[in-house]
Amino acid sequence: MAIPQLPTPVTLAQIQQLVGGTIHGDEQRQIFELAGLGESTPKALSFVANDKAASAAAHVGAAALLVHRHLPDVTVPQLVVPHPLMAFAQVAQRFCTRPIVPRGISENVVQGTDVTIGDTPSIWPFVTLGDRVTIGARVTLYPGVFVGSDSTIGDDSVLYPNVVVREGCVLGSRVIVHSGTVIGADGFGYAQHQGRHHKIPQIGGVVIEDDVELGANVTVDRATLGVTRIKQGTKVDNLVQIAHNVTVGEHTIIVAQVGIAGSTTIGHHVMIGGQAGLSDHITIGDQVMIAAKAGVHRSIESNQIVGGTPALPRDRALKVQGVIHHLPELNQLVRSLEERIATLEQQPKKASSRAKKTRSKK
Repeated sequence: MAIPQLPTPVTLAQIQQLVGGTIHGDEQRQIFELAGLGESTPKALSFVANDKAASAAAHVGAAALLVHRHLPDVTVPQLVVPHPLMAFAQVAQRFCTRPIVPRGISENVVQGTDVTIGDTPSIWPFVTLGDRVTIGARVTLYPGVFVGSDSTIGDDSVLYPNVVVREGCVLGSRVIVHSGTVIGADGFGYAQHQGRHHKIPQIGGVVIEDDVELGANVTVDRATLGVTRIKQGTKVDNLVQIAHNVTVGEHTIIVAQVGIAGSTTIGHHVMIGGQAGLSDHITIGDQVMIAAKAGVHRSIESNQIVGGTPALPRDRALKVQGVIHHLPELNQLVRSLEERIATLEQQPKKASSRAKKTRSKK
């Protein structure tokens, strides 16, 4: 993939005006492109996020670097900022991202009755809007998007191709939903009776609050009653399952292939690693970190770090994981000890038998 090019060159001084910080070196150094540290060229701006990456920066031929502290051994111009990765993101957003040009409403859009659409929309062909749908201002709906009746999409939201928002769902402002995601599918609810599974109507809804981003092929099930809620600022990776009546707190990160069972409540600023599984009807406290592949079957208090299956506090989980690798040797050791114990137990019996024989001869 080509290195991202800036539409027009910018100077390091212009970047400082955007992100702040202190310049060491030529403030008029021109930047033509953005690149990672290992891909940088003499025309590129790159960044050094921490001391671990600083050692690699000495051999980089970038035009300039965003750094967390001044690196005197590095000869290229540097802009020292508290958070280089955040500054790099700001630069990319300001100088590389093309603004959305409103395209209006395509003639090939299917609309129900009483649909309301805000100012300057971009609604592509083959979008379907149900009855009483409300679309905010500057919303972009790409081809194949379906929005069910009585649903609302907030201002400045973007729904990529083939996103489905079922009836009675609410998306806030600046929500981003990637292709293939389904919001408001029926929750997995059945009543068992006389050997059969009888469907429980899922008559609740889904609320996605402001500034949430959902990756590709995410499923957020509608509630049985009430709402399934994802609170503001949360970011969800691809292929995540969020079941009915789940609540996800503010600014939480959920990585790919996580499964969250019904009626679980997750606090704010939680981080859940890839392929973790969370059982139903549990509570995860605020600022909890759950390691990848963890199996969580009971509630976790705030500010804990857990991992493993079943999930344990991090230090204990690491010890358990370390022991697992030695199980074959430990198994062999136990067998050897069992044989030695059996041999030792036989010795008193043999000695007693010999003593009895000796007394009988006398």
